[in-house]
Amino acid sequence: MDTDQKIARAAVYSETGGPEVLRVIARPVREPGPDEVRVRVHRAGVNPTDWKFRVAAGGGMPVDPPQVPGQDGAGVVDAVGEAAPAELLGRRVWLWEAAYQRPDGTAQEFAVVPARQVVELPEGVSFDLGAALGVPFVTAHRCLTVTEEGPSRLGPGALDGRTVLVAGGAGAVGNAAIQLARWAGATVITTVSGPEKGRLASAAGADHVVDYRRQDAVAEVRKVAPQGVDTIVEVSPAGNAALDVAVLARGGSVAIYANNGGDEFTVPVRALLGPNARWQFVLLYTMPVRAKEAAIADITAALRAGAIRTGPEAGLPLIHFPLEQVAQAHAAVENGAVGKVLIDLAE
Repeated sequence: MDTDQKIARAAVYSETGGPEVLRVIARPVREPGPDEVRVRVHRAGVNPTDWKFRVAAGGGMPVDPPQVPGQDGAGVVDAVGEAAPAELLGRRVWLWEAAYQRPDGTAQEFAVVPARQVVELPEGVSFDLGAALGVPFVTAHRCLTVTEEGPSRLGPGALDGRTVLVAGGAGAVGNAAIQLARWAGATVITTVSGPEKGRLASAAGADHVVDYRRQDAVAEVRKVAPQGVDTIVEVSPAGNAALDVAVLARGGSVAIYANNGGDEFTVPVRALLGPNARWQFVLLYTMPVRAKEAAIADITAALRAGAIRTGPEAGLPLIHFPLEQVAQAHAAVENGAVGKVLIDLAE
């Protein structure tokens, strides 16, 4: 081995299982391939899919080559491949979908990823915010753009006159959906499970917050939207199916991006035929390419407009862990931490 080769830290797992399978190792930093870039990662985001991929179908299954987790991150490009855009060198960027079907995620000091999966961070946007964008905001964008006769792109005015219901407005995707929907001009209602989460959803920009444990959620939503809501961003279809049916407007859609609370649910067919309701399932990794490209472009525009924020003042507290505590970071997300979990890899 070249004695001058750079060595850096990376979190890896070589078998499926709980957080305990994660370990931090030192390993050589590889050069980017022709269409790749290498990023000095400052922050890595942790998402539910990170621990779900790690657990997979159960524990004890070998993972070869070892997997570096982490779809999202932010940092500075320090090397580019010969076919990658040379102007990216030295640029501050955010990364998305880094580890899907690849062993080289963001929970490491240097990540090598395809050039198409890094996006320049606008001036003034922090690495914390950059690392919080990928999974939550691309997912939220898709959920907001699948409604019949609704827009396929988001921007100021795109959702004027429309009402969006966000289930779980204190979660990362819920927070992203609130911010994007407000930027696009929608009236935003959100449901939460308690006062503290209600305060977070309000900080994100929700116009109306409904505490479903203390209020009649259907009645409260109908007060705001007598004709029903146009788009529902749904995190818990098993628990919320009856509510969704009761408040959906004609031509409305329910975009389901998670299965919190159960993997199965039922809906009444006849009640949904008349309004031509749509139930759309959403998974970032298998979304149409054009939908991902649209999301990246619109998120970038929103960042430049100052319409996307993070931190407690934006309804999304930041929870930082050093790389050596990557197992604790994963456990925090798996246990439902309220806020955005980040792994710090540089000052």
